[in-house]
Amino acid sequence: MGVFSFLQTIVKRKSGFSASVSAALAALFLASCAAPPTKTSTPPSSATTSSFPRTQKPVETVVTDDAASSASLSPVSFSDIPGWNEDVLADAWQAWLQSCNALRKRKTGPVNWVAVCDRANAQKPRDAKTFFENNFRAYSVRNQVTGRSEGLVTGYYEPIMNGSRVRTERYTVPLYAYPKSWVRAKPNPAPTRSELLGSGLLKGSEIAWVEDPVAAASMQIQGSGKIRLDGGQIVRFGFAGTNDQPFKSSAQWLLDRKEITRSEATMQGISEWAKRNPNKVQEMLNANPRFVFFKELPPSANQDLGPIGALGVPLSPGRTIAIDPRAIPLGAPVFLETTQPLSNQPIRRLVMAQDTGKAIVGPVRVDYFWGTGDQAGELAGRMKQNGRVWLLLPRRD
Repeated sequence: MGVFSFLQTIVKRKSGFSASVSAALAALFLASCAAPPTKTSTPPSSATTSSFPRTQKPVETVVTDDAASSASLSPVSFSDIPGWNEDVLADAWQAWLQSCNALRKRKTGPVNWVAVCDRANAQKPRDAKTFFENNFRAYSVRNQVTGRSEGLVTGYYEPIMNGSRVRTERYTVPLYAYPKSWVRAKPNPAPTRSELLGSGLLKGSEIAWVEDPVAAASMQIQGSGKIRLDGGQIVRFGFAGTNDQPFKSSAQWLLDRKEITRSEATMQGISEWAKRNPNKVQEMLNANPRFVFFKELPPSANQDLGPIGALGVPLSPGRTIAIDPRAIPLGAPVFLETTQPLSNQPIRRLVMAQDTGKAIVGPVRVDYFWGTGDQAGELAGRMKQNGRVWLLLPRRD
């Protein structure tokens, strides 16, 4: 039974109706999604090792467009969720309140988010565990087609790099605003990356300049980023649109041409390749026809807040994930079990489904937001782990 069909069934049962009715190069390796926060969060662990072997090949779910119907939910006790009793749930409270800021706007639907969010206002973070156990039911999530409860967990982050508002001798790589002519009439099909850059169409649309074309491409894949100007001011740029072309992995392009080995298909490996092959960098970047445009975002009173995700709220490092909204309700609390990048050290924690991404498809497919900056980028770039998720839905009793 799909997630949303399942939710509809709950409503019908309660209503008396019939019960039968869903650093820079990390993203060049894994097609991530939107953007991330201002500090890196190191997840707590409830054990020194995880049940997911480091050498086990990650399971990536392949799902059709009807992803919602491929998610199967099974009720479980909170005590049966690995790490539930060990996670510091108070640390997820602010992320949950951010979700509520968006969920309160959903006046209709099979889940009454408004009521549970209103109750959250009266709670203190230290009471988070009691609140979730008293107000939610937990469900293990499986792929209905394959029956698998394990899926792929990748990571993403918000890049930060030096730059300028004008072209200089040092800063020669532009970031572009969405073409004004496309607001009125966008070509179909739109030009590819290489066609756009060679056409002159984007001339005059530059909104910032950086020095590294690979870092700029990584910022496009992440969907947002920060630019540190020479005067010390930090400006955040957010997603403004794309050319509607499909994403293609630059890392896969390098692997197909035997430019790197699979063990080198990491942020560090691709960075080293780019340094050795500066004349091939643009060819590698053009292998991805997708192009992302940016807009400057207003300064935030709280610089620790992350970028805005698909839910419309700031992302929280280590407490936000991107999901397939056809399988997991956007905004919902989710308990994640996975491991640290290239490690058996477990990550078991409550996170919020606050973002989406082109490559995040299927019920057990997660992109974990690490934060902002190089350290977050290092972790995000290495993360390709197995994982499981449990969906939390408000009680109706």
